[in-house]
Amino acid sequence: MSSTPRWDVHRLPSQTGKTFLVTGAGSGIGYFIAEQLAASGAHVVLAARTPEKLDLAAQAIRARVPGARLRSLPMDLADSASIHTAVRALGETVLDGAVFNAGVLQQEQRRETKDGHELVLGTNYLGHFVLGSLLFPTLTPGARLVTMSSVAARWIKELRLDDLESTASAYQSFKVYKVSKLAQTIFALELDRRLRAAGSPIAALAAHPGGALDGLTPSRPPVHTRRAADFLKELPKAPLTQGKDAAAWPAVRALIDPAAEGGQLWGPRVARSKGRPVLERPTTLMQDAATAGRLWTWAEQVTGVSWPAPLDARAQ
Repeated sequence: MSSTPRWDVHRLPSQTGKTFLVTGAGSGIGYFIAEQLAASGAHVVLAARTPEKLDLAAQAIRARVPGARLRSLPMDLADSASIHTAVRALGETVLDGAVFNAGVLQQEQRRETKDGHELVLGTNYLGHFVLGSLLFPTLTPGARLVTMSSVAARWIKELRLDDLESTASAYQSFKVYKVSKLAQTIFALELDRRLRAAGSPIAALAAHPGGALDGLTPSRPPVHTRRAADFLKELPKAPLTQGKDAAAWPAVRALIDPAAEGGQLWGPRVARSKGRPVLERPTTLMQDAATAGRLWTWAEQVTGVSWPAPLDARAQ
């Protein structure tokens, strides 16, 4: 019998003395990731674009976790200048890990970030690529970087590196979203390969939330109030979906489970949609080292950002 205790999503191991950063912590799944980490005793840096949302999230967490140790960090992942400013604001803060959770969902038409990139890919992938490179020097030995994937990333069978930003083809909103999530997953697994090749004690993992609905999400005023009508509307979907509180579990486990390892992908147990977090096998494309190398190089070129050596070029 394994000596590793069964993972209990409601009884997390103490993280007292550790500091984690969560992007998109002002609402949704990111809020619940931050709440669960705060409840475990961690100091949590709440990062989000809107200061007002950060204030409300901190208020909601403190209402449930008296004495929660929180810090708010305004950051717009669609603006590289904002990312640089936010990381500078961290000052001497040392991180034991981060969850790259924030993301833009489908857009009706093509829009761009302040840096001129397609908004969904530019925020979900390129924004976190830049943020990770800047945070890397602040990480403690043994720190983990967890990137939020999506089950939709599994539905992409080919990654067109010549048109990632949808400039040469018609804009297809859901496809763009799926590509962004695939890119994030490839990035997480490639980052871990580079970390291993460099002999680094830091690990990178991926997680995805499964199906998450507001109507099944418990109220967390003033961040979220579940209306009875919404709950009843979504209740028939409950067998294969869950609230955003449960959707946070895979990322939290990837970040703090002592048994989790770099290069892993975590997701919900039931049909990859709901339930306690378990290990998943990444798709072949997610693990393709050649594709990952080209994607990494492309990200460096379009952002002008390089990760610290030797992570900026994979060991041959």
